[in-house]
Amino acid sequence: MPFGAHMSIAGGVARAFARGRQVGCETMQIFCKNERQWESRPLAEEEIAAFRAEHARSGIDPVFVHAAYLINLASPDPARWERSIAACADELERCARLGVPYLVLHPGSHMGNGEEAGLARVASALNRLFASGAGDATVVLLETTAGQGTALGRRFEHLARLYELSDHEQRLGICVDTCHIFAAGYDIRSPETYAETFAALDQLIGLDQVKCFHLNDSQRELGSQVDRHTHIGQGRIGLEAFRLLVNDPRFRDVPMILETPKGEDMAEDVENLTLLRSLIVPLAA
Repeated sequence: MPFGAHMSIAGGVARAFARGRQVGCETMQIFCKNERQWESRPLAEEEIAAFRAEHARSGIDPVFVHAAYLINLASPDPARWERSIAACADELERCARLGVPYLVLHPGSHMGNGEEAGLARVASALNRLFASGAGDATVVLLETTAGQGTALGRRFEHLARLYELSDHEQRLGICVDTCHIFAAGYDIRSPETYAETFAALDQLIGLDQVKCFHLNDSQRELGSQVDRHTHIGQGRIGLEAFRLLVNDPRFRDVPMILETPKGEDMAEDVENLTLLRSLIVPLAA
């Protein structure tokens, strides 16, 4: 299965591939613009050409883009909602121009307006974006969340509801974050609870919709609803859960991407990726 990590785009989006190769990525995730700003300059044609060339040369595939954190498609504030839709359209178009097939998106926060109202606004925004053709065929991966505050996505039912409300299901998929689901109350630490968690996801949405995993251990306890990532095997989730995941034949071809803390030399990525690969039990001949 392809393993990778989130890589910096400092110096230009194409620079991410050299960083990915440095730590041994087979897949990777990036931002395609400053993730904490609404506006960003358009991608220049030479940047796009360099990205596509490095993508082909590196062998790192697939590449995922994570949407900017400011986007909130569940916002009850009309101005913020419209601005979020415009920002999401920009992200989708950037993905299409770069040849990136997936945009990972947090469903958003209902800001006290209620879960059903928030989910309806997310679905309405996505239906509008897809109907407009934004991003061509780029697939939006709805990411599971820890459930801090009024964040949507902490229950698999939230994501299932977005599928129900969608007019364009072919452009939706799921990104499962291990820290997030654990913080939201889904236990994956034993074979029994692991099986129960993914049976629930399968029943509500279908495991074929899982296109990506974010592999993160959790600093906080089960059901804390606090999103704090830490290194694989060093948090409250523990190593056994990751052993179960990387040996699950249902996810053998699903990209698995680290979002764990790291320094400038990215040594932590190398350590975490090495550990994850060491957990894989070779298939019998």
